[in-house]
Amino acid sequence: MTPFPTAPDVRATPEGLLWEPSERWVRGRTGEVTVVDSRRPVLVWEPGVPVPLYAFPREDVREDLLRPAKNPRTGTHTGSRIFYDLDVDGDVRENAAWTFPAEDLAGHVAFEWVRRVGRGLDHWYEEEEEIFVHPRDPHKRVDAIPSGRHVRVEIDGVLVADTHRPVLLFETGLPTRYYIPREDVRLDLLEATEHSTGCPYKGTAAYWSWRGEGDATGVPPNVVWSYPEPLPAVGAVKDLLAFYNEAVDITVDGTRIERPVTPFTRTLSDKSRAREKS
Repeated sequence: MTPFPTAPDVRATPEGLLWEPSERWVRGRTGEVTVVDSRRPVLVWEPGVPVPLYAFPREDVREDLLRPAKNPRTGTHTGSRIFYDLDVDGDVRENAAWTFPAEDLAGHVAFEWVRRVGRGLDHWYEEEEEIFVHPRDPHKRVDAIPSGRHVRVEIDGVLVADTHRPVLLFETGLPTRYYIPREDVRLDLLEATEHSTGCPYKGTAAYWSWRGEGDATGVPPNVVWSYPEPLPAVGAVKDLLAFYNEAVDITVDGTRIERPVTPFTRTLSDKSRAREKS
């Protein structure tokens, strides 16, 4: 009997890539054309990149739609040298695909997941569910759990939220996020913005900026967010509001939570400085 793959079965290449086979049925489309259709994709983690991408056996890729790249991004993607432009009915996506310089992944083609700067496909699906931003990491969990904790949020010393009915969102590698019912938030101190972000685990978020009392220049914009239509796995956070722990003061059951240092810390700090200069 073949043992079922587990986390220790993740393999490494001399180039520093980590990879493991996936049992998910993955399809990628541009317009109405299916470019990739695979039941045997491989998840690949590049050095220094926290999220995975997929590589696919060539037999599962519409290679007739690939052309040698006119301006290959040689050296990117862990030293890859072979890149392809994708041409679907005259719609050309430069450097949409490439092969990794790793013997373990010979015969596989990787694709840009998100269409940006003219690259990437329009839509990706795992089974029958559309996936956004990047593939989900099978070694990462995201749990949204209703709680009875007492959570208070202050910005520049102003109490902006106070609740005994938060939903706590636990996401591997990130601090606990506290989602608060709108009725328990001073919405009059917030201003909706046009900013939005996508998350493959939670969905598309809408944002608010602080417009409260006192000098708000030190508070980064888009410091509050909400998921109006969250993905089913985190449905408990629907329409609740969360604050960046990195930029506000949060007290839980009477104890002030230390502001964490995360990948968002520098981004928020840069936004604050830009706001002060404007």
